Amino acid sequence: MTARTPTGAEPFSPQPSAVSHSLEVDHVSRWFGDVVAVNDVSFAVGPGITGLLGPNGAGKTTLLKILAGLLAPSQGQVRVLGQAVRGNPAVYRQVSMVMEQEAVYPFMTAREFVRFNAHLQGIRDESVVETALREVDLLDVAERKVGGFSKGMKQRTKLAAALVHQPPVLLLDEPFSGTDPRQRMALMELLRRWASEGRAVLFSSHILEEVEQLAQDVAVIVGGKLAALGGIRGIRAAMLDRPHHVRIRASDPRALAGGLIREPKVQGVTMAEDGTLIVEAAELGGAALAIPRVARAQDIRLFEVVSEDESLESVFAYLVGR
Repeated sequence: MTARTPTGAEPFSPQPSAVSHSLEVDHVSRWFGDVVAVNDVSFAVGPGITGLLGPNGAGKTTLLKILAGLLAPSQGQVRVLGQAVRGNPAVYRQVSMVMEQEAVYPFMTAREFVRFNAHLQGIRDESVVETALREVDLLDVAERKVGGFSKGMKQRTKLAAALVHQPPVLLLDEPFSGTDPRQRMALMELLRRWASEGRAVLFSSHILEEVEQLAQDVAVIVGGKLAALGGIRGIRAAMLDRPHHVRIRASDPRALAGGLIREPKVQGVTMAEDGTLIVEAAELGGAALAIPRVARAQDIRLFEVVSEDESLESVFAYLVGR
């Protein structure tokens, strides 16, 4: 993408000399009555792409709203390009946020919606609107009303509106929700190009594979807490390097427990009062092979074999408790 200075906007400076981080979160908490949505979170983000990873309800959207200045933190501080963001219009012109559930005006065409957002930024250059629509591959449908768009097309319309003034900081809440594989790859390539120009992109997701494909660094959020922070390889290793638990119901649980405890991949076996077995293993794959083999050797019928901790919630909860 060829960068240009929109009419009425200040030139973009990738890395102001006095600013070491694009985004800074300093011991930030946010509560709503008795509910703590964000709990003492601290991290910093520089230019490039950073993923905010966590299950639904983890506090990701609340944190993004605080960074965008839409919510005030109950405690702590956030800074964008070295400045406090809340109530600071100068900073608002340097940051854009695309919400997953944010409404669009259904009676507007895509072009009108993007143009409207350009005017809000003081930009009157129609070529800027054209460029933003082209970036998200919406030129062919630019005259269609947004109300008739699919969710993925609405997401791209909102992204075009967010990019129209070329902000140095881009906050995206589940940006790939509702997009098809082709659209997802195109959006990822667009964000990579923007980051390569020195901009900071922070996007939230509950899908590890999305974050792996796009982000250099990852902040893992669960239950409002920062569970892990670092490079994607380290985060992936931390997620895999943990004990796994498998729940089993079988025709002869005592005999099965005796056979499994001798397996090298099994670290422990406990039996509940109803005869349900909980098998702990360092490696889930090895345990998955051992369980049917031991059962078959002892002529034991398996009624249920369920991994208890393969959800993102359980993975992240393990990271928090490390």
